[in-house]
Amino acid sequence: MKNVTAVIGGGTMGADIALTLARAGCAAHLVEPGAARRTALPGYLAKTAAELGIADFRSIAIHDSLARLPWASIDVVIEAIPEKLEVKRALFAELVTLARPDALLASNSSAIPISRIAEGLPTRGRMFGQHWFMPAHSVPLVEVVLGPDTDAALIEPHCAYLRSLGKRPVVVKKDLPGFIANRLQHALCREAYSLLEQGVASAEDIDAAVRFSFGFRYLAVGPILQRDHAGLDVHCSAAATMYPTLADNKEPAKVLRDLVAAGHLGIKTGRGFYEWTPEKIAADKARYTRMLQGALALVAEELDNGG
Repeated sequence: MKNVTAVIGGGTMGADIALTLARAGCAAHLVEPGAARRTALPGYLAKTAAELGIADFRSIAIHDSLARLPWASIDVVIEAIPEKLEVKRALFAELVTLARPDALLASNSSAIPISRIAEGLPTRGRMFGQHWFMPAHSVPLVEVVLGPDTDAALIEPHCAYLRSLGKRPVVVKKDLPGFIANRLQHALCREAYSLLEQGVASAEDIDAAVRFSFGFRYLAVGPILQRDHAGLDVHCSAAATMYPTLADNKEPAKVLRDLVAAGHLGIKTGRGFYEWTPEKIAADKARYTRMLQGALALVAEELDNGG
């Protein structure tokens, strides 16, 4: 029997998680209290489902409040509300009395440790970080983050649930800010911004260097496995040469801070490191979706075999 899941928060991430559930044949209940977003959700779900070939997106029930949910039938709760600690804590405090005693409770935070959200709550033994990546319906990975009080017996059932959705779970054993993937991403971006500030290369060439060299092969091997392929002696020697010169700043790069201060936030404002017209945004989003779907097809067999 498929799990019944409640997704709290109907923004892009929550809606895309609900679509993932629908594609896997799971009953999904999506809670969105905001009237404007709730009104827009059916159109967004229909459009995205059509793009992804999801036939039965109408299995997603949309609700305006927690009180509307059929709590007796809810097996898993996934929180996908804004990244504000106190708001998340308030929600999970409500779930103490609303959710079944055996329901798994997950927070889709991209950086806030689950231990901080769960602190002092009697449900903390069955609370997990469950970090999905945008777009949630395409990126296979989900990080399962453990807190110090997480019940070890629930880890494998939680991962099995995610695998049933076609996802590749990884277990984060220490509740560090940013978990695994975001820490790696930010380490890379820190060096990329440093190269940009030093005038070593343009933004376009830095992006190309990642996409068409090591980023290209990362679909086949991760950074640690790739070093075994290449030879650890070679890696160790190169590391000794480069590490002393790598960026180690403790705050966001000036080039990034300056853009944010000027209100240049990327696609959402029409300018960031690149210039964005409506036509360019539409074309690039279509390209991005097409390439992600192609990549997903390439790794489908590994996902089916447990990755």
